[in-house]
This record gives sequence, structure tokens and C-alpha cells, in this order.
Amino acid sequence: MLEFLKAVLFGIVEGITEWLPVSSTGHIILLKSILNWNPTQDFYDLFEMIIQLGAILAVVVLFFHKLNPFSPKKEKKEKHDTWQLWFKVIVAVIPSAVIGLSLDTPLDNFLRSTPVLGTDLNTFVVAGALILYGIAFLFVEKWNQRRNFRIQEVNGIDYRTALLMGAFQCLSLIPGTSRSGATILGAIILGVARPAGAEFSFFMAIPTMLGASALKLLKFLLDGAAATSTELMVLITGCVVSFIVSLIVIKGLMEYVRKHSFSIFGIYRIVLGIVVIGYFVITALI
Repeated sequence: MLEFLKAVLFGIVEGITEWLPVSSTGHIILLKSILNWNPTQDFYDLFEMIIQLGAILAVVVLFFHKLNPFSPKKEKKEKHDTWQLWFKVIVAVIPSAVIGLSLDTPLDNFLRSTPVLGTDLNTFVVAGALILYGIAFLFVEKWNQRRNFRIQEVNGIDYRTALLMGAFQCLSLIPGTSRSGATILGAIILGVARPAGAEFSFFMAIPTMLGASALKLLKFLLDGAAATSTELMVLITGCVVSFIVSLIVIKGLMEYVRKHSFSIFGIYRIVLGIVVIGYFVITALI
């Protein structure tokens, strides 16, 4: 029962933080340490992949009509625009696919295997990225007070802008950056209105996270690992909870960004980064 409760908590945290520009990695690391959950690394990697899959399925469900080029309810031009949107998404994920495939595993192994104050270097990199990008959000939003966004709708994003947003997404290879945070911040800098930038970021997440999940699953299978019946139920629980929470959060975020800036998330990131550093420093000293 305790393991299922942990799966529920992780699913809730993943469903909330995957879409907000606050770094799901930072929250997951802190939650894992607080709950003192120490499964095998293979199972934990698989669990992370499964709850991310639940989150991404929420995007598919919420935007299914908009992303479906075969919908009989769409006219010819709408279908054409949908195909164009998918082509732009594919262009946008090329940078992270190329760079991520070559750097993700070596970087992850290095950060996890380098000890610092009783934990690994990954934790402090996450905290530093939380603070750094929190400050960046505050500066960019202050700058935006004097700007007019040149792109107001997601279909107005051109191929060049899509590719540059993809380049910004590569920053999320650094743990704690936040995939959505990097792409949304990049979109704002490039002159894309917040709602359009957030929506396109969600669409970019579909191939990006599905690809990452497929690689993790393949690694899990190639390593000869297997999950028990209890572990399978834990995986399913985390996935379902992440899916349901993501549905709620994505809807809420789209409403929020139409009326508000991301400054509050910048402040939150800075506070969380300080909390993460403080927590692990105090834990090491006790």
C-alpha cells in the first residue's frame, strides 16, 4: 500500500510540474529524497518513463482534434494547416533529437555518479538551473512589458521560429532547466505570445517525450530487467494519476497564460532552488 501511495504522489507531482515551467526533475528529486524511496535504478528509470507517458497522453487527448489531420470535421484548408503544424513540430524536435541522443546518457551518468555532500552532482545542477532560469523568466517578462508579440497564434509560428524553439529545448538537457520552461522562454524571446508558445511547447513534447520514453523502455528490456506484478501495478497507478492531473493542469495553464505573465514561476523556481540546496546541505550536516 505504501508503494502505491508513493506512485500516486509521484504521478501528481509529474502531472503538475511537467507542463509548468518549473522543472519536473527538481520536484521529483526532492520528493524521492523526502520519501526515501530507493528502488532499483532500472525500475526507477522505467517508472519515470511511464509517468511521463501518462502526462504526454493528456496532451494527445486534449488537442486530438487540433492535431488530427484526418478529421472529417475539418475542411481542406484546416487539414492542410494541421499537416503544416506537424511538419513544424518535427522541425522543432530535430535539434534535441540530434544533440540529445549524443549527450543525454553520458551527461546523465556523469551527474549521477559524481558525489557531492552525500548526494550526487545532479541535485545541485538541478538547483542551480532552477535559480538561473527563474531569474531569466523575471528579466524576460520585465522586458516583455515594452514589446508587442509578432506571433499571436500557434499556426502563425513559421519554420525558422519552430527550429529556434527546438534549439532552446536543447537547454533542457541540463537537469532542472525544464523542457517546457526552456521552450516557452525561447518562444517569448523569439516574439511568440505566451498562449501560442505554451501550446506549441505541448505539441513539441509529444515526439520528444515519446522518443525518450521509447529509448528508456528499450534500455530496460535490453538490460534484461523485469517487473513483478506489484511493480506493474505501481507503474500503472503512477501513469493514470499523471494522466488525470495533466489534463487538469494543461487546461488551467492555458487559461492562466492568456491573462498573466510567467513571473510567478520565476519566483517559484528561485525559491525551490534555494530549498533544494538548503535541504541537501542540512541533510549532509546532520
